[in-house]
Amino acid sequence: MVTFYGSSLLDASVPAGQELAIKGASRPGLVTKNGLVVFGNDGKMVLVRNLQFEDGKMIPASKYFSADETTALELTEEEKKMAEDIRAIWKGILSNVAVIEDSTDFFKSGASSMHVVRMLEEIKQKYSGLQLQNEDVYMATKFADFIQMAVRKFRGEDKEEELVIDYVSKNVNNMTVNMPYQCFINGQFINADDGKTYDTINPADGSVIASVSSASLADVDKAVAAAKEAFENGEWGRMNAICDSCTDLMEEHQEELATIESIDSGAVYTLALKTHVGMSVQTFRYFAGWCDKIQASEYGATIPINQARPNHNLTFTKKEPIGVCAIVIPWNYPLMMLAWKSAACLAAGNTLVLKPAQVTPLTALKFAELSAKAGFPKGVINILPGSGGLVGQHLSEHKDVRKVGFTGSTPTGKQIMKSAATNLKKISLELGGKSPLIIFSDCELDRAVKMGMGAVYFNKGENCIAAGRLFVEESIHDEFVRKVVEEIKKMKIGDPLDRSTDHGPQNHKAHLEKLLQYCETGVKEGATLVYGGRQVRRPGFFMEPTVFTDVEDHMYIAQEESFGPVMVISKFKNGDVDGVLQRANNTEYGLASGVFTKDISKALYISEKLEAGTVFINTYNKTDVAAPFGGFKQSGFGKDLGEEALHEYLRTKAITVEY
Repeated sequence: MVTFYGSSLLDASVPAGQELAIKGASRPGLVTKNGLVVFGNDGKMVLVRNLQFEDGKMIPASKYFSADETTALELTEEEKKMAEDIRAIWKGILSNVAVIEDSTDFFKSGASSMHVVRMLEEIKQKYSGLQLQNEDVYMATKFADFIQMAVRKFRGEDKEEELVIDYVSKNVNNMTVNMPYQCFINGQFINADDGKTYDTINPADGSVIASVSSASLADVDKAVAAAKEAFENGEWGRMNAICDSCTDLMEEHQEELATIESIDSGAVYTLALKTHVGMSVQTFRYFAGWCDKIQASEYGATIPINQARPNHNLTFTKKEPIGVCAIVIPWNYPLMMLAWKSAACLAAGNTLVLKPAQVTPLTALKFAELSAKAGFPKGVINILPGSGGLVGQHLSEHKDVRKVGFTGSTPTGKQIMKSAATNLKKISLELGGKSPLIIFSDCELDRAVKMGMGAVYFNKGENCIAAGRLFVEESIHDEFVRKVVEEIKKMKIGDPLDRSTDHGPQNHKAHLEKLLQYCETGVKEGATLVYGGRQVRRPGFFMEPTVFTDVEDHMYIAQEESFGPVMVISKFKNGDVDGVLQRANNTEYGLASGVFTKDISKALYISEKLEAGTVFINTYNKTDVAAPFGGFKQSGFGKDLGEEALHEYLRTKAITVEY
């Protein structure tokens, strides 16, 4: 006779396990790593956590076949003394028992659940290094079994197996960086199910950094199943401490993370350290602070409703996590995009499967390592490098994924919307942009030049909110262009790990080729190529910072995003505020925008009229973890960062009580 404890319906694919014959069942049960799976006559599955036998002994169901295989420990003198101290504690509780024998059963001798708490607290007072839980007593009710269990915990033998990581190690940037390269699924680094790999390339010289596992459809299913199990049945509740711990580890490893980011994405190291990694740390720190505040007044409200006497009703709302979330991120800010979405997702209590961009997977896999070391339970975070068309598509279609967060191109965002319709999953999309920057003659010109260059060339132009088109008032146009070219000539193009470098390589070869074609198109259409437009003559994927003028509204380069270091400048007539506004808004994109003027009334008027999710006034690229970020029109919907980002990963439940 066996009693089941901790049972729950298992709504997933049949897991792998060892068959166990059960009399009267429709088919044999399965002893799996998570417990015993029992099949009902209707084909549905129940997962059983613990088993108790007729003699009162309880074991984890996953240990059924190995329950009697554990060899008894030989106790040291110190451990023998601990055993006698515990025997005395048992005797103090079980006062009706003359002698505490090895065979004495705690509960059969009259102890209750209250006595369990007392016994564990007394042990903790004597041996603070021995951390026992209530469940441990139920698993080892006889004194001899309890001592064996306690000694194993005291020695640390019960700890989860150490995380095994195969690294690619490189001596670079005056340090050794250790980079995981396998899929991270259910707390383990493993090869792709079909064994496929691909090379990730250093854009500074075209060399291979690592051969990375390329996740398959089977890996997606495994990762989603692990995330679902962790959400529904796991220990996912120690959120705040874990987020802070993970943030501390990221801060501790910031130089290594920035170095990996630099060699994998081409980011200038100083920018990678300050922005790619620095803002990632800030983002996790910010959302860690939200973990215990989600049920604050604005997140869970009491609502007066109409009452038909004599009935009395109370309605209140509750904010709940959604479940398994799929996050798909781009290659321009690999770690920061991970942080912007994952931090809010995890703070809300969800689990996630994240697909980094195929060309920049390494900081995401390093983050997986740090998250495991921080104590995130298995299955809460899963990282799948590989193809967007395969992995990203399957995630957006998967029936067990309840939310997709995506940053990338508008065409891909539209495809995700179609795929998400399979189970009406919630989605948030941060898509393409062609952000206008309007520069009036009454601006501080030198500041406008400096900020305007940053608006275009920041992160080699691989920036979703980059100013895609500058509108410069006629009276200052020529001087503005002259000053920009002067400053470009001072920029140092070179090794992104060199601290004096201003401008690093484009992210990957195909993107460089696309940018060169973009510039050729601009010249063919009649725009004036003032500077650049060519590949730099050196190894790697370097492109000259580029300036186009005389750009007319109908031209391809006026309509489409370059996502590179290409400044596209158009004149507007002096004083034509409404005219330039109309031209600035004449695009299907609406991610960001900017205006430079000393006239605050004009600036606020412009900010009200610009159709964009973010407006910068006399500055640019100034994002903050507390400020919501997201676009309008075909730049997508939903918000990253700030309080609003939490709403993307929560659902509202209304509860009405009649009393």
